[in-house]
Amino acid sequence: MPQLGLLPGRAWTVLLGLLRPPPGALCIRAVRSHSQDFDIAGQFDPMIPDAECLKIMCEILSGLHLGDFLIKISWKDVRHEMVVKKGLAPEVADRIGDYVQCHGGISLVEQMFQDPRLSQNKQALEGLGDLKLLFEYLTLFGVAEKVSFDLSLARGLDYYTGVIYEAVLLQTPVHAEEEPLNMGSVAAGGRYDGLVGMFDPRGHKVPCVGLSIGVERIFSIVEQRIKTFGEKIRTTETQVFVATPQKNFLQERLKLIAELWDAGIKAELMYKNNPKLLPQLHYCENMGIPLVVIIGEQELKEGVIKLRSVASREEVAIKRENLVAEIQKRLSES
Repeated sequence: MPQLGLLPGRAWTVLLGLLRPPPGALCIRAVRSHSQDFDIAGQFDPMIPDAECLKIMCEILSGLHLGDFLIKISWKDVRHEMVVKKGLAPEVADRIGDYVQCHGGISLVEQMFQDPRLSQNKQALEGLGDLKLLFEYLTLFGVAEKVSFDLSLARGLDYYTGVIYEAVLLQTPVHAEEEPLNMGSVAAGGRYDGLVGMFDPRGHKVPCVGLSIGVERIFSIVEQRIKTFGEKIRTTETQVFVATPQKNFLQERLKLIAELWDAGIKAELMYKNNPKLLPQLHYCENMGIPLVVIIGEQELKEGVIKLRSVASREEVAIKRENLVAEIQKRLSES
């Protein structure tokens, strides 16, 4: 099982508030004691920023290795939204209500498209068209299988005006025929096109869509898993540690680590002139660094480097000119 604690760079940029906004957009970030928010504000073509928010949510939850998850999407207060705000006839809204107990992907949207009572209503077709477009973008982003259209979803905040979504962790069922169990929400969000205008004296409308990651909830899940399964949290992105068993090899270690850095490999070494080998290996085990390269007098004479797997403790001698390629191969397979 992958170790907890590491996220891909793009996901970290969201959590740390460093993601560059798209052209013409304002990215709003808010860090609260229990959550991290990310929002896109601006006028854009339908569903493009909405799809990116869902993609970002998938990246973060996948990178945290919390287990399987599902993002449910719907819209706020279905019948009220359809009748009062969208002007649908009550019987059409009631027909949409028949689908509230259903959930699925683009196939469910296609099924609603083919419903004669819905297909004859312009507003219903526009809404379904937006949802179909959203799933098309999610498919291009490679995350459509993680998203389910679920009209039973409801969010408690009144300012949502369109698509809403909520990510839940799933527990693997004991029996194959059973459905995964919902373990609770860890992220949520949606579209709120009217909220910003409420605080503008001129009532200027600023369309917005965003997401909120439940950091406090995620921490509690991680802590529980550590207690239950004894899993380690990896707190470094270092891929390779450069070590030596001998004294007076600092210069050789520096040469070697420079080669790894130049190849784009995340490497580090101990900031001591003559470190003992055992503390170096213990450090790698404690930090979850997967590979160690070891250089000493014998290796230098033979033109090889020892490559050690921290997990298995197996060591092999690799020709120095082949070292970078071998490391990259192992990292790509892990």
